[in-house]
Amino acid sequence: MLDLKLIRQEPDFIKEKLATRGVDPADIDSLLALDAKRRELIVKSETMKAQRNTVSDEISQLKRNKQDANDKITEMRQVSGEIKDIDAQLDTLKAQVHDAAAHLPNIPNDNVPVGLTEDGSVELRQWGEKPNMDFTPKAHYELGENLGILDFEAGAKVSGSRYLYYLGLGARLERAVYNFFLDENTKAGFKEVLPPYIVNDDSMYGTGQFPKFKEDVYQLRDEDMTLIPTAEVPLVNYYRDEVIPEEDLPVWFTALTPAFRSEAGSAGRDTRGLIRLHQFNKVEMVKFCKPENSWDELEALTKHAESLLQKLGLAYHVITLTTSDMSFTAAMTHDLEVWFPEQNTYREISSCSNTTDFQARRAHIQYRDDNGKLQYVHALNGSGLAVGRTVAAILENYQNADGSVTIPDVLVPYMGGVTKITK
Repeated sequence: MLDLKLIRQEPDFIKEKLATRGVDPADIDSLLALDAKRRELIVKSETMKAQRNTVSDEISQLKRNKQDANDKITEMRQVSGEIKDIDAQLDTLKAQVHDAAAHLPNIPNDNVPVGLTEDGSVELRQWGEKPNMDFTPKAHYELGENLGILDFEAGAKVSGSRYLYYLGLGARLERAVYNFFLDENTKAGFKEVLPPYIVNDDSMYGTGQFPKFKEDVYQLRDEDMTLIPTAEVPLVNYYRDEVIPEEDLPVWFTALTPAFRSEAGSAGRDTRGLIRLHQFNKVEMVKFCKPENSWDELEALTKHAESLLQKLGLAYHVITLTTSDMSFTAAMTHDLEVWFPEQNTYREISSCSNTTDFQARRAHIQYRDDNGKLQYVHALNGSGLAVGRTVAAILENYQNADGSVTIPDVLVPYMGGVTKITK
């Protein structure tokens, strides 16, 4: 949520910055018009209430003096009726202002590349050697099916498209990957959390999924409950409506959870394999910090996610997303994209974002500064990492000419000593 006071004070700045995210300046004008009407009615209501209080005192005085107060009583009944009507209008306007503001995305940082599409993202760095294969590489799903460790057909039969079964060493590999991530994250100072997988609407609103993106999630019928699209939701909302003690900042959380996404806006994309599923595992990282530290925390978050890929020996690059390609809540996003040999391209495996005070305003997460004044924290999130996509990257990058897959050295202990998956 943006600061409404800032929108009032610097409307041209807000219009300019949000236009880079595809927001029509007329939406800002509409919001400000509603807000101006609301503030005007607040003044009118308060003035009339003050008048009513004054006249009520006069009525009491007249009654004490045995004088006629009927005219003033009639007048105040009319005033009270008008106040009731105004307050009803105010309730409606408050809801309209809130809804309009809730649909506005975060203000992009000045260093974010401007673009109304994903084209134009800026590469920050590359790492690692792309595998030099003297054979034609297979796609991860073909490898998995041939090795008998991924069964998409059974997943489709039981649940529908974009679901699967991991079998045998495939299931073991998935477990090895997320346990490795959790261990590395906790070594780096993140506190491991096992959060709820179903959250209420207030939680979805707090992290920015609601009200704009309801079509992208799975909701429980006739209930104010949603299957989480990412562990970011329960992790950020842990502190909803709370004041974090200043001495506790920064707070770093990590969690392994399933993620459930309807992918309503992704029809026809990545229909095969592990890249775009309706249910997948993800290890998430969330940070809360003071505003002055959040940009350093973003770089540290990104570097840590990179370290996981480096230890797995997977080539990748880091890009900064354009203004319109990053998430609704982000002020800046660094994507890590890992190399996929069969597709001969990089694919996203982690997004690390600084949401500044955007989520904290929506979820009312604050701390007291040195002067005892309440301030909003800055919240950051990043995948550390998407587990299924990591498995896919391992299968493709560590495949051998005979169709077997070598296990990265750091995962061998998690695989019970298994060094290669074969038929």
